[in-house]
Amino acid sequence: MERIYTTIGEHFIQIQCHSETITNWIQRNFPAVALTKVKPHLSIQLTEGYGIPFVDYNVAITKEANTISFRRADYLIETDLEYRNAKISVHNELALKHALMNLYSSYLVYHQWGLLIHSSCAIDKGKAYLFAGHSGAGKSTAAKLSQPRELFSDEATIVKITSDQITVFNSPFRSELDRTGVEESSPLAGIYLLNQAIDNHIVPLNKSNGFLNLMDKVFYWSHSSDETGNILQLLQHVVNAVPVYELHFQKNNTFWELIL
Repeated sequence: MERIYTTIGEHFIQIQCHSETITNWIQRNFPAVALTKVKPHLSIQLTEGYGIPFVDYNVAITKEANTISFRRADYLIETDLEYRNAKISVHNELALKHALMNLYSSYLVYHQWGLLIHSSCAIDKGKAYLFAGHSGAGKSTAAKLSQPRELFSDEATIVKITSDQITVFNSPFRSELDRTGVEESSPLAGIYLLNQAIDNHIVPLNKSNGFLNLMDKVFYWSHSSDETGNILQLLQHVVNAVPVYELHFQKNNTFWELIL
């Protein structure tokens, strides 16, 4: 059995795994850290051989007295109510990535630390800029066009939310673009909702419209009114602190002239 120690955001994660394939995937995508005396925020036992290849995004959620399970065709998560100790069974590497995103997103929401947002994120002059949108809107395209700027994410952005500041962390949950740079976190300076267009322009949104447009960009599997309330509260903090825009952009890097 392989025991791996890593971090996601500010959280220390312990992973136990019997599969060489899964172990190799984690080591490729997650930073290795040394064992410390600090108790892990989240402990995970991983196994493979579960279910069938990806079918769709439907997740069946079952809550019992002391556990919550998230079941998809290609993975099963069984966790305690505080998302601190979990067992994950997966079919393949894609299932593992989605299962870890599910579990970590639920952890963030439950502990009111922050949100995992379906978006890409680039860093310029020490500030983070988040690009969100519906599937196919151009999140990965915006990330590619932002290079050589450092990329914190191309699929799922980790956002810490406090009353003082909104901070973005480097994300291991990536679609196709590898990490560039060495920064671990950066303050969030702007959120841009993507629309591909024939010319570049931005439209500022008021806080209400920004809030409404971001609600369906949060990675979350609804099963608790309390946790849904946490999401709404956290998202309200975000739009109160960070300006939200519609970004209509050509498929080239000139849109950065409107951002900076």
